[in-house]
This record gives sequence, structure tokens and C-alpha cells, in this order.
Amino acid sequence: MLRQYELVERVKSYDPDADEDLLNRAYVFSMKAHGSQLRASGDPYFSHPIEVAGILTDLHLDDETIVTGILHDTIEDTVATPEDIQRLFGDNVARLVDGVTKLSRIEAQSDTERAAENLRRFLLAMSDDIRVLLVKLADRLHNMRTIKYLKNPEKRRRIARETMDIYAPLAERIGMYGFMDELKELSFAELEPEAYQSITKRLETLRAGGGDTVKRIESGIRHTLESAGVMVDDVRGREKKPWSIFRKMQERHVSFEQLSDVVAFRVITRSPEDCYRALGALHRRWPMVPGRFKDYISTPKRNGYRSLHTTLVDRARMRIEVQIRDADMHVEAEFGMAAHWAYKQKTGAGTANYPWLTDLLEILDHAQSPEEVLEHTRIAMFQDQLFCFTPKGELIQLPRGSTPVDFAYAVHTTLGDTCVGARVNGKVVPLRTRLQNGDQVEILRSSAQTPDPAWDQFVITAKARSAVRRHQRQRERGAQLKTGEALFHDAVKRLKVDIGAEAISAALKRLKLPDQSALFLALARQSVTDSQLLEALVPGSAAKRKARRKSPPKSAEGAILVDGESHAGGMEMAQCCMPIPGDRIVGLSVPGKGIAVHTIDCPRLAAAEDADWVDLRWAPDVSSGTARIAVVVMNEPGALAQVTSILAQQGANIVNLQLKDRDRSHHRFIMDVEVDDLKHLSELLQGLRAPTLVVSAERMLG
Repeated sequence: MLRQYELVERVKSYDPDADEDLLNRAYVFSMKAHGSQLRASGDPYFSHPIEVAGILTDLHLDDETIVTGILHDTIEDTVATPEDIQRLFGDNVARLVDGVTKLSRIEAQSDTERAAENLRRFLLAMSDDIRVLLVKLADRLHNMRTIKYLKNPEKRRRIARETMDIYAPLAERIGMYGFMDELKELSFAELEPEAYQSITKRLETLRAGGGDTVKRIESGIRHTLESAGVMVDDVRGREKKPWSIFRKMQERHVSFEQLSDVVAFRVITRSPEDCYRALGALHRRWPMVPGRFKDYISTPKRNGYRSLHTTLVDRARMRIEVQIRDADMHVEAEFGMAAHWAYKQKTGAGTANYPWLTDLLEILDHAQSPEEVLEHTRIAMFQDQLFCFTPKGELIQLPRGSTPVDFAYAVHTTLGDTCVGARVNGKVVPLRTRLQNGDQVEILRSSAQTPDPAWDQFVITAKARSAVRRHQRQRERGAQLKTGEALFHDAVKRLKVDIGAEAISAALKRLKLPDQSALFLALARQSVTDSQLLEALVPGSAAKRKARRKSPPKSAEGAILVDGESHAGGMEMAQCCMPIPGDRIVGLSVPGKGIAVHTIDCPRLAAAEDADWVDLRWAPDVSSGTARIAVVVMNEPGALAQVTSILAQQGANIVNLQLKDRDRSHHRFIMDVEVDDLKHLSELLQGLRAPTLVVSAERMLG
């Protein structure tokens, strides 16, 4: 553990103007605050924040950041308060400590909600001052270095998984590859201990048997570059990390022995021009592996990373991965954003240079559930990148596998919302087309277009997926408000008393809802049942009479309309009977989800005698639906062709087709077909029964 004077000397060595008194006061305050607390290792707890501060000094960060590292656990784990920190160390340090403080006191209903809320608050704090992330990464790094002392294996695995899923990608996002490598290595050792031990032993064996292979290749690279007149500061070889080797084994589905690229080399030149000269010299000396060259100098990664990557083939058929960069690029690659931090800067860096963080914050504003927060942030942080161009030549960086819709949303949210088509390299392509590196993409748009819910099935960027789901939720909300309002008036009508504004206001208070819109939504989703509504409006009414009929209604007069948007209005077509226009329908309450629409003769209704029913009828403008039919044909050539031909002639579209049963003489198909109404379906079934190869055609109910 660093002593007080050692810590101060380390900071003063790179920042002579650092506030020495501030550092000394923070050291003493933290030591007294943590007192006799011990870590799982048996060391004084105070040693942890000091080691975190030591890691931050390696990054040459300013005195406020070092003090934040010293104090980051005081609010959570001691009697110290935010007011104490603000009074003794100033507003900036208080704000940074508050941003880094672990949020274990958050009350949440589940681990997912806790993790999502922690991440939400952390990202918001990080957007205000990026130093929050630097301190948090240093904190997590030291915790991972000492994780072996935790006795609970489940806790160790949970922390390691969180580190692998959240903190290592965050380190990569801001270009701190040194942190990322160590965090992943320590997490991998905990999550896959057997694989880690196996790969480590094989590397030791390879090292012992390979002798001076690394030194030989280093010498060959250095000699080649010197002969070409390229000025280099360093050539260094290294074995790849066990986690990296394990990932390659999984991706390529190969064994350790089949991997030919377990060593990598780094060339540090004196200028960007020398990087390209070095690349040319190496490619003349050794053959390169096609498709493995990447130029991150002309097109840096989104986190600012710059380097040339290539893979060469040695005379022993060993693949050699080589990274070529100058000294400045190397510092940026190791320390990322921290390398750009001026220690005299006393204010936050904001999000201007980190568009990925801005995108994440936009997603956080519109996410509906904790699961969606975690899903989108992990998507945004994890995926490999590709580069595409706008028609004007602007470079757009996207995750690999992106589509034109992802591209449109990356350019601007409005462009994504109004996207109707795309040209890739001058050719019109489907919107689900996967883009390739270097594609030029032109988005075709229409002001009348809105996001298509089907896009959610193929977009991969968090921003696009969040926007599509947000628009879908807005459409659903409008339809649900309409359905909920109809359910409300239906219930009030059955009370047979005039309900005034005061009664409605009192009912909202009893139901703990803020306004009538919230009540309508709750009714549509059936999180508030009909019985609960009546009891809230007129206390005692639910006890005197049944809130709803407990058997299917016999009349459609005064029933709630099911229109073309009813699927998004808290109503879902039951998959057991798949109602279509023309069917007599009823609604079955599904608490917490909404209303399931059934045909009046659906067999499943017999088992729902005690359920709450809703009287429904089709709106006049509903013009289509999907019905399920079973068709049995003889096992002869052309039988299925006859069936599909009749469907086409009748104007029915096949949505889904399954072969359910087959034997030597017959085949039984289940088909979901789009039809206009019940009359259209009847005509279709009559037509299907006509051919000699069709044994039977029936609608399926239940």
C-alpha cells in the first residue's frame, strides 16, 4: 500500500502544481473514516482506496481525480456524508464521489432492475464528467485483482460476469485497452477456471518447446525494417492472453493445437508516415493473410484508436499478427481517453467526443423496462465495427451486421423514422440487407413513413431498436387508451348511477393512479380489473353484484368495438381459435396483460366459467383476419400444388405452413391464411374440398 508521502510524490512527479494539501487531507480523512474496517483478504479496508488512487496516478490524472479515488467508498461504507465531502473537498470532488459511489442502497424489485438502475445512474454521472468512469474502472480493476479472497464462489462469479459484460466493454469503448485486457483476463480466470488453467499450461509448454521463436521473429522484423530505412523505436512480441485464445477457439470451433496465431507483435515507429513504410516493408518480406489487414489510422475506431493491423505468414507456416503505430498512437491505445486528459483541467469532459455515450443516454431516456436498458447498453458496447459512407462521403461507423435502417438512425433519428428504402453502391436493396465495409449508402425517405414494427426483427443497433420500439409503444398507447376508455364507460353504464368528477377523482386515489389516462391504460392492460374499478367508483358495489357476466354474453348490442388497431389496444387475437371478421366474439380478461379475443364457440371458453368476460363486436372497417385450417391431402405428386393454387385463386395469402402428420397414404398440413372475413373463409374451404387429392379441409378451433 502506498504511504501518504509516496502517493503525494507520485502525483507531484507529473503534476508539480497539484494541490498537496488536498491530497494529504483526503488521505487522512479516508484512513480515519474507514477506521478498523477489514477487507476479505484481512488487509485494512483503507488499503483499497489507496491502491485505486495509485492506479489513477499511473494514468497521470489530476489531483481531484486522485482524491476521488481515495474517497470513493467513504459515503457508502462509513459514516461520512456527501455534505462532509462537499464542505471539506469542494463541489467538484463531491460530485465525482457521488457519481462513483456504489448504488447498493437503491431499492429495487429484482436484480435486473437494480443492475439497470445502477447502470442508468452511472452513465448519467459519467456523461457529466468522464473522470467518474476512470475512477470506477480503477476501483473495479483493484477489486478484480483481489477477488480470490472472497469466500462465496457465487459472488465471485457474479462480480466477474458483471466485469466481463459491463466494465471491460466500457474500458474498450474509451480506448483503455490495457485496462480491458486485464479486466477480461481476471474475469475469464474466475468464470472459466478449467479453460484458463488448461490454456495457461499449454502456453507454458509452447513457450518451453518453442525456445526463442518470439525473439527470432522480433529480430527478423527489426532487421527487415532497418534494411528498408524505417525508423522504429521498439519491436516487441507477446503471447496472446488466455481469454483471447479461448474466444478464438470458440469462434473458429478449433482446438488449441489448431490455432496458428497465438503470438502477436507490436511495432512502434516515429511517425504516421513510418507506419505505412513499415507495413510495405513487412508485406514485401512475408506474405500477408488476405482479409486480415485493417487501417485504423485513416479510419480510427469510434474511441479514437489508431493503428495498422496485418497478419503475416512465417516460414514455419505460423501466423504472425502485427500492430504498427507511432509512439503517440501507442499511448492512446494503452490509456485511451485518459491519455487525452490534461491534469490541469478541473471540469468534466462531457460527451462531445464520445457519441456512443450520447446514444446510450438517448436510449436510457426512452427505455421502458430494466431488461431493455441492459439489452441496449450491452448491444451498444459489444459489437465489432464496420465503416460505411453517406453519398457526400461522410464516414458512419456501425456494428458489424448492420442494415440500412441502422445506418439511417446512426445519421439522424428523423432519417430513420422516415426511411422507406435504400440504395447501396447505387443499387436499390431491401432494408434488411446486411451492409459491408466501405458501402456507400443512400437512404430513401418519405414524410408519410413511420417506423415499421417489423424492423425490430432485423435491426441490430441499440439506437435503431430503441426508436422502433418507442414508436410502437406510442401507437399501442393510443389504441390502449381507446380500449380502456370504452371499458370504463361500459362499467359505468352497468352501475346505472350518474358518476361525477368527484367520484372519479376519489376512485383514482383509491386505485393509486395519477389521472384518467393512467386508469384507461390500466383497464386496457387489465392491471385494474372491472371489479376493482366498480368498487373504487362505488364502494360496496362489487360485493353486491358480479362485476362482469360470468358466462359469454348473448347479445352484441352495446359491445366494445374491435377495430383494425385492436392488436395494439390491449387486445390480442387468441391463438387457440384465431377469430376473423364475421365470427361472434367475446373477450376474456387476462390480468396484467389485457383482453384475449375468442370466438363464441371456442372450446377453451368452457374451462373459463369463472373468468371475467367482455362483450365485443367487430368494427365495420375491419377487412381481414388470419384463420387456421387443417388440410389432409393424399400422398401423391401435385397434391400440395393443387391446394396452393386454390388459395391463390381465392385471394388468400399463406402466413404459415406446417406439415404435422405424414404416412404412406396421407399428409396433414396446418395453414394460417389471411382472409377477408368468415364468408371468404367458408368459400375457401369449399374450394379446397373440391379436388380429388384433398381428403378434407376444416377450420381449427381450439
